[in-house]
Amino acid sequence: MTGILALDQGTTGTKAYLWRDGSLRPLGRFTHRQIRPRPGWVEHDPVEILGHLRSLAEAAGPVAHAGLANQGETVVAWDAATLRPLHNALVWQDERTDDQIAALRATGVEALIRARAGLPLDAYFSASKLRWLLDNADGAQALRAQGRLRLGTSDAFFLHALTGRCATDASTASRTSLMDLRTLAWDAELCAAFGVPMECLPEIRPTTADFGSLPGGGQVVASVVDQQAALFGHGCGDTGDMKITFGTGAFALALCDAVPAHRSADGLLPTCAWRIGDGPARYALDGGILTAGGAVEWLGELGLLTGHGDLDGFVGPSALERGIVFVPALAGLGCPHWDRAARGCWLGLDLATSAADLRRAVLEGIALRSAELVRALEVRLGGVRRIGIDGGLSRSIFFTRFLAAALGRPIDVAGSADMTALGVLHLCLAATGRGERPGPGAALRVEPEAPLDTRLHERFGHAVALSRSWAQA
Repeated sequence: MTGILALDQGTTGTKAYLWRDGSLRPLGRFTHRQIRPRPGWVEHDPVEILGHLRSLAEAAGPVAHAGLANQGETVVAWDAATLRPLHNALVWQDERTDDQIAALRATGVEALIRARAGLPLDAYFSASKLRWLLDNADGAQALRAQGRLRLGTSDAFFLHALTGRCATDASTASRTSLMDLRTLAWDAELCAAFGVPMECLPEIRPTTADFGSLPGGGQVVASVVDQQAALFGHGCGDTGDMKITFGTGAFALALCDAVPAHRSADGLLPTCAWRIGDGPARYALDGGILTAGGAVEWLGELGLLTGHGDLDGFVGPSALERGIVFVPALAGLGCPHWDRAARGCWLGLDLATSAADLRRAVLEGIALRSAELVRALEVRLGGVRRIGIDGGLSRSIFFTRFLAAALGRPIDVAGSADMTALGVLHLCLAATGRGERPGPGAALRVEPEAPLDTRLHERFGHAVALSRSWAQA
């Protein structure tokens, strides 16, 4: 058997790439349903996604090795004996545990969580969602009593079903609020704080490790959060190297020298970037925008976007200069604000505002939120060495140019939009001791034509403040 299969299981779809004979080629892609039973609730059908993963693995044929990237904070509850999910997966965007988070905050436990896991109390992370499944998933308590209940991030369910190994990796476990960031082990006090039984959680392994074999052959040697995979795929290896991936959300990661502390003032989150075999863990600071490409998809649902061509070709002054502003807070605000109650808004509309103006304002709003992330990272790290970007929005010439202007510095646009899959491939090569690191093609350096005026950043800041206060009015 030859070849390496890179599986990228993301928020809206699942993709696969096959590396064989020195070339990386796409195998296929499936989209899955976005299930929204109530406002603020977001679910996926894990059986549907598992079927997609199996189909892609079958399409690859026999391979020597495989790796899997996952969504991060999305969780599943399942029966260890039958591998049957007890409920739909709760997606990282899901807000149903907001009340539970508020009750926990009132107990004063947040200081412990920040000290051990490095994360704030927020429904975004896995722990509160896992507790919700324990309390609400059909048969969960009975299975726990029998020792058959498994609670974990989506990667652990997929690996258990595909390879028979119930395991996750340190990068994914670092997104749960249940792992001690320094020991890379489940923490008994954190599990007790959230009421999540530690015996139901998967084993934590290094990012490159033995995760079992696929049914058709191929040892799974890497499992990782999609954002960390993209960081690895960008070739980031030095402190201050950072990337921003524009998917459903937009997530910036910058490598650090050591375990970074959580500071509520900047909202940046310490996370495990990866652990290669028995080597030391690498750490990063993470900042996320909860709605980026998701806002573009929403434009399509509204009938304001017919294709990717509508994301380019804008002329004249920016929407922001003309007083039209969009705050991409359709699922709340992530870093540095961490206000899940905030909501998206357009400001400055009049009878002359066109559909193109609205699209342009959405792209500018995503870029300006990204600039907030980068500024926070620059302050914390004392500077950023280089910035690479990837993902769907990186294909828009207008967006990349406006982003460079908003940052006031050059950005490197990856030669491929699928850096997550490339990172999975690189991790698999590292796991097997191979030195090849196939590239995505030449990166395009985008220089800022002129830095964005400070007054325009301030105008956007006022709009963000309004999006937060409106939810409280």
